[in-house]
Amino acid sequence: MGETKEPAHVVEHGTSLWKDAWRRLRRNHLAVFGMAMLTLMILLVIVGPWLSPYSYETQDRALGAAAPSASHWFGTDTLGRDLFTRILYGGRISLMVGFAATAVSLTIGVLYGAVAGFARGRADAVMMRVVDILYTMPFTVIVIILTVYMGKSIVLLFMAIGAVEWLTMARIVRGQVVSLREKEFIEAAEVMGLSRRRIILRHLIPNALGPIIVYTTLTIPAVMLLEAFVSFLGMGVQAPMSSWGVLIHDGANTMEEYPWMLIFPSIALSLTLFSLNFLGDGLRDALDPRMAKE
Repeated sequence: MGETKEPAHVVEHGTSLWKDAWRRLRRNHLAVFGMAMLTLMILLVIVGPWLSPYSYETQDRALGAAAPSASHWFGTDTLGRDLFTRILYGGRISLMVGFAATAVSLTIGVLYGAVAGFARGRADAVMMRVVDILYTMPFTVIVIILTVYMGKSIVLLFMAIGAVEWLTMARIVRGQVVSLREKEFIEAAEVMGLSRRRIILRHLIPNALGPIIVYTTLTIPAVMLLEAFVSFLGMGVQAPMSSWGVLIHDGANTMEEYPWMLIFPSIALSLTLFSLNFLGDGLRDALDPRMAKE
């Protein structure tokens, strides 16, 4: 009897890092829920105000603070403005400030931390001492001063917040780069004669994405809360515009008489923050190289 011949060779089809990460991310139900909820929230704040029959500044003083009804799903505030519409418009401001200010802090912190960790020696020591000195300064006061001198503009607001929120990111990235600095692939890149800029941008930062993404999801809600405090002091979002933080502050002042003014903005903010945390945890696991071995 003839023996069954084995194939001469078996071709194994590889997969990219991002495809593998996406496959693992889809298995994480909480991460998928967070991504879906965050996407839904973004779509609502973008499209919702166009579909609403009310404007964020339309007042009906005769109506006053009315409870939720068929005509006003989330009720109205003390000036008779539709709360659902104001939450949608406020979501635009909160999310825009959260993402834009985080992008500013991410850019500064990642580059600063990567350069410090790669440089080592005296340059690293000096750069991190600068971070330590800045840590001792009150962030909120700095944001207020920058806002006063640069003007009360939304663009300047998220730039001011982002300019003071990069310190922890710089420390995290620096720690990751210091550990990666001694890996074989970095030594090989140096032997090949690659420039420092290329090594930092193409090899070190991509391999530190896990912690960067996780901390980014924590920075966004922190920025949103800082924006709410600055707006409460009159240095941020100006009337008649609003943000979720401003709406929550207004609702807290009237929660005993008009609880819906606090409940609905708080739900919108809480859902967004939980979604960001779930998505961040899922991305951390998906992008962890150790997970690829399982």
